[in-house]
Amino acid sequence: MSGRLAVTAAGIAFQNPVLLAAGTAAYGRELADVMPLEALGGFVTKAVSLEVRPGAPAPRVADFPGGMINAVGLANPGVEGVLRDDLPWIAAHVRRPQVLVNVVGREAGDFGRVVERLDHAAGFVGYELNVSCPNVKQGGMEFGADPAALAEVVCGARAATRKPLFVKLSPTLPRIGEVARQAVDAGADGITVVNTIPGLVVDVERRRPVLGFGSGGVSGPGLLAVGMLAVHRVRQAVPVPIIGAGGVQRADDVLQYLIAGASAVAIGTAGLADPKLPARVVRGLERWCDAHGVTRLADLIGTLEWPS
Repeated sequence: MSGRLAVTAAGIAFQNPVLLAAGTAAYGRELADVMPLEALGGFVTKAVSLEVRPGAPAPRVADFPGGMINAVGLANPGVEGVLRDDLPWIAAHVRRPQVLVNVVGREAGDFGRVVERLDHAAGFVGYELNVSCPNVKQGGMEFGADPAALAEVVCGARAATRKPLFVKLSPTLPRIGEVARQAVDAGADGITVVNTIPGLVVDVERRRPVLGFGSGGVSGPGLLAVGMLAVHRVRQAVPVPIIGAGGVQRADDVLQYLIAGASAVAIGTAGLADPKLPARVVRGLERWCDAHGVTRLADLIGTLEWPS
């Protein structure tokens, strides 16, 4: 792998900008036999919460013509289980890809407590705070939609670590650039955009939702344009690195995100459907650089020319 694909975000050196999005890579071990993890720039782990979370009722995932809808319910073994079983495996088996741990909470203070518990462990280089999940203590409002709760989440995590913090925002936020600025002011080193879009798919024969939970998060190709606009708006608002996510299937999609202002790009749904796809995307970036005489892919970041 040539160094021309290398990018740096929040002090983290990725061998290439292609990551796996949270929830799609589990904790790495689950994909080791079906995907060449070492070819990737990195991955974001499945969510980690203070307590064990059994998740939403089945079925949790369903395809539909526009993409995929899921309601997994942030199922995970809890921070103690991840410390005992998952991070040691990552530390022993993952070499070149950089690993971020996705953190969730039921209330704002949970985030800092999870980070504090994890921070001494090996195997990862930073955190992604999922502020798109509901704040149970405040009636279910997303942390990212409440400036006070967002500040509490980020400040609590910042006090517990010196590692880079990326804050993952929902595409439904009406002023996503402003929210990104609030996160950075509270101590975030970077922003991830976007998470899934809320949606509903109905089984017409049963006249019931296809998911056991009812509604869920929509992902897939249609999210590409949504994520791209979010990256552009966040780039206009803050100077910190951005991880772009949503709808990525090809090398061209990664290039679009980089040009719009992302420093790295996370693949989600497409990688679930085809575990070999992320490595093909990396090879596609190499071919594109060859064809266009590009010696340093990072030079494309933020080069979008907006119509006057």
